[in-house]
Amino acid sequence: MNLKGMHHVAYRCADAKETVRFYQQVLGMDFKLAIAEDHVPSTKAPDPYMHVFMDAGGGNVLAFFELPNSPPMGRDPNTPAWVQHIAFKVDDFATLEACKAHIEGLGIEVLGPIDHGIFDSIYFFDPNGHRLELAADKGTDDEMRRLREVAEPMLEEWSVTRRAPRHAAWLHQKTFTT
Repeated sequence: MNLKGMHHVAYRCADAKETVRFYQQVLGMDFKLAIAEDHVPSTKAPDPYMHVFMDAGGGNVLAFFELPNSPPMGRDPNTPAWVQHIAFKVDDFATLEACKAHIEGLGIEVLGPIDHGIFDSIYFFDPNGHRLELAADKGTDDEMRRLREVAEPMLEEWSVTRRAPRHAAWLHQKTFTT
Protein backbone atom coordinates (compact mmCIF):
# COMPACT_ATOMS: atom_id res chain seq x y z
CA MET A 1 0.00 0.00 0.00
CA ASN A 2 1.34 3.44 -0.91
CA LEU A 3 -0.73 6.16 0.74
CA LYS A 4 -0.34 9.64 -0.69
CA GLY A 5 -1.69 11.57 2.30
CA MET A 6 -5.00 12.40 3.87
CA HIS A 7 -7.73 13.11 1.32
CA HIS A 8 -10.09 14.61 3.89
CA VAL A 9 -11.34 14.13 7.42
CA ALA A 10 -15.10 14.40 7.95
CA TYR A 11 -17.11 15.29 11.05
CA ARG A 12 -20.75 16.00 11.66
CA CYS A 13 -22.11 19.52 12.07
CA ALA A 14 -25.44 20.87 13.27
CA ASP A 15 -25.65 23.65 10.66
CA ALA A 16 -23.49 23.56 7.52
CA LYS A 17 -23.73 27.29 6.81
CA GLU A 18 -22.86 28.27 10.39
CA THR A 19 -19.95 25.82 10.34
CA VAL A 20 -18.56 27.16 7.04
CA ARG A 21 -18.80 30.75 8.29
CA PHE A 22 -17.08 29.84 11.60
CA TYR A 23 -14.11 28.21 9.89
CA GLN A 24 -13.85 31.09 7.42
CA GLN A 25 -14.03 33.81 10.09
CA VAL A 26 -12.12 32.17 12.93
CA LEU A 27 -9.45 30.20 11.07
CA GLY A 28 -9.39 31.87 7.66
CA MET A 29 -10.19 28.65 5.79
CA ASP A 30 -11.46 28.77 2.24
CA PHE A 31 -14.77 27.06 1.46
CA LYS A 32 -13.76 24.60 -1.27
CA LEU A 33 -16.98 22.88 -2.29
CA ALA A 34 -20.32 21.42 -1.24
CA ILE A 35 -22.00 18.17 -2.19
CA ALA A 36 -25.65 17.50 -1.38
CA GLU A 37 -27.67 14.38 -2.09
CA ASP A 38 -30.98 12.83 -1.09
CA HIS A 39 -29.47 9.33 -0.96
CA VAL A 40 -26.19 8.12 0.53
CA PRO A 41 -23.98 7.07 -2.41
CA SER A 42 -22.34 4.14 -0.62
CA THR A 43 -25.45 2.59 0.96
CA LYS A 44 -28.20 4.05 -1.27
CA ALA A 45 -30.15 4.83 1.93
CA PRO A 46 -32.61 7.72 1.61
CA ASP A 47 -30.92 10.26 3.89
CA PRO A 48 -30.45 13.81 2.61
CA TYR A 49 -27.23 15.52 3.59
CA MET A 50 -25.07 18.55 2.94
CA HIS A 51 -21.34 17.76 2.78
CA VAL A 52 -19.04 20.83 2.93
CA PHE A 53 -15.28 20.90 2.41
CA MET A 54 -12.90 23.46 3.93
CA ASP A 55 -9.29 24.08 2.90
CA ALA A 56 -7.19 23.46 6.02
CA GLY A 57 -3.91 24.40 4.30
CA GLY A 58 -1.07 22.27 3.00
CA GLY A 59 -3.36 20.18 0.81
CA ASN A 60 -5.46 19.13 3.82
CA VAL A 61 -9.25 19.20 3.74
CA LEU A 62 -11.64 19.30 6.68
CA ALA A 63 -15.19 18.28 5.80
CA PHE A 64 -18.53 18.30 7.60
CA PHE A 65 -21.88 16.60 7.11
CA GLU A 66 -25.18 18.19 8.09
CA LEU A 67 -27.73 15.39 8.55
CA PRO A 68 -31.18 16.92 9.12
CA ASN A 69 -33.04 13.61 9.44
CA SER A 70 -30.72 12.11 12.06
CA PRO A 71 -31.07 12.48 15.83
CA PRO A 72 -29.33 15.56 17.28
CA MET A 73 -25.56 15.45 17.59
CA GLY A 74 -24.05 14.26 20.81
CA ARG A 75 -20.70 13.42 22.30
CA ASP A 76 -19.46 10.04 23.42
CA PRO A 77 -20.28 10.29 27.14
CA ASN A 78 -17.48 7.84 27.97
CA THR A 79 -14.74 9.93 26.35
CA PRO A 80 -13.44 13.07 28.10
CA ALA A 81 -13.96 16.31 26.14
CA TRP A 82 -10.20 16.91 25.87
CA VAL A 83 -9.51 13.67 23.99
CA GLN A 84 -11.22 14.05 20.62
CA HIS A 85 -10.00 17.16 18.82
CA ILE A 86 -8.80 18.53 15.51
CA ALA A 87 -5.30 20.03 15.66
CA PHE A 88 -3.99 22.53 13.12
CA LYS A 89 -0.36 23.57 12.72
CA VAL A 90 0.71 27.23 12.86
CA ASP A 91 4.16 28.65 12.10
CA ASP A 92 5.46 29.64 15.52
CA PHE A 93 4.65 30.84 19.03
CA ALA A 94 4.13 34.45 17.90
CA THR A 95 1.53 33.24 15.38
CA LEU A 96 -0.10 31.13 18.10
CA GLU A 97 -0.41 34.20 20.35
CA ALA A 98 -1.83 36.28 17.49
CA CYS A 99 -4.37 33.54 16.75
CA LYS A 100 -5.39 33.44 20.39
CA ALA A 101 -5.96 37.21 20.43
CA HIS A 102 -7.98 37.00 17.20
CA ILE A 103 -10.17 34.15 18.47
CA GLU A 104 -10.74 35.75 21.87
CA GLY A 105 -11.58 39.00 20.03
CA LEU A 106 -14.46 37.09 18.43
CA GLY A 107 -15.79 36.25 21.90
CA ILE A 108 -14.59 32.64 21.90
CA GLU A 109 -13.02 31.23 25.07
CA VAL A 110 -9.48 29.96 24.53
CA LEU A 111 -7.39 27.73 26.80
CA GLY A 112 -3.62 28.15 26.68
CA PRO A 113 -0.99 28.45 25.46
CA ILE A 114 -0.09 25.05 26.88
CA ASP A 115 3.54 23.88 26.81
CA HIS A 116 3.69 20.29 25.53
CA GLY A 117 7.49 20.17 25.47
CA ILE A 118 7.91 19.80 21.71
CA PHE A 119 5.06 22.16 20.80
CA ASP A 120 2.84 24.83 22.32
CA SER A 121 -0.89 24.91 21.72
CA ILE A 122 -4.19 26.63 22.38
CA TYR A 123 -7.65 25.05 22.55
CA PHE A 124 -11.21 26.20 21.82
CA PHE A 125 -14.50 24.79 20.54
CA ASP A 126 -16.34 25.23 17.24
CA PRO A 127 -20.13 25.80 17.20
CA ASN A 128 -20.69 22.03 16.91
CA GLY A 129 -18.81 21.25 20.12
CA HIS A 130 -15.71 19.93 18.33
CA ARG A 131 -12.56 20.79 20.27
CA LEU A 132 -9.96 22.54 18.11
CA GLU A 133 -6.26 22.96 18.75
CA LEU A 134 -3.71 25.26 17.16
CA ALA A 135 -0.15 24.00 17.65
CA ALA A 136 3.26 25.56 17.07
CA ASP A 137 6.12 23.06 16.87
CA LYS A 138 9.30 23.84 18.81
CA GLY A 139 10.93 20.44 19.29
CA THR A 140 14.54 20.13 18.21
CA ASP A 141 15.75 17.43 15.85
CA ASP A 142 17.47 15.76 18.82
CA GLU A 143 14.27 15.79 20.91
CA MET A 144 12.28 14.30 18.05
CA ARG A 145 14.96 11.62 17.51
CA ARG A 146 14.88 10.75 21.22
CA LEU A 147 11.08 10.43 21.13
CA ARG A 148 11.15 8.22 18.02
CA GLU A 149 13.74 5.96 19.68
CA VAL A 150 11.49 5.24 22.68
CA ALA A 151 8.15 5.06 20.84
CA GLU A 152 8.11 1.27 20.39
CA PRO A 153 9.37 0.46 23.93
CA MET A 154 6.78 2.87 25.38
CA LEU A 155 3.97 1.30 23.36
CA GLU A 156 5.02 -2.18 24.44
CA GLU A 157 5.23 -1.22 28.12
CA TRP A 158 1.85 0.54 27.94
CA SER A 159 0.23 -2.50 26.30
CA VAL A 160 1.34 -4.65 29.25
CA THR A 161 0.92 -2.29 32.23
CA ARG A 162 -1.63 0.34 31.11
CA ARG A 163 0.49 2.82 33.10
CA ALA A 164 2.37 5.78 31.65
CA PRO A 165 5.91 4.68 30.74
CA ARG A 166 8.67 7.04 31.89
CA HIS A 167 10.90 6.73 28.79
CA ALA A 168 10.14 10.33 27.76
CA ALA A 169 9.41 11.85 31.18
CA TRP A 170 11.96 14.58 30.35
CA LEU A 171 9.42 16.01 27.88
CA HIS A 172 7.05 17.33 30.55
CA GLN A 173 9.30 17.61 33.60
CA LYS A 174 9.80 21.34 33.17
CA THR A 175 6.09 21.82 32.43
CA PHE A 176 4.91 20.19 35.65
CA THR A 177 7.63 21.58 37.93
CA THR A 178 7.13 25.26 37.12
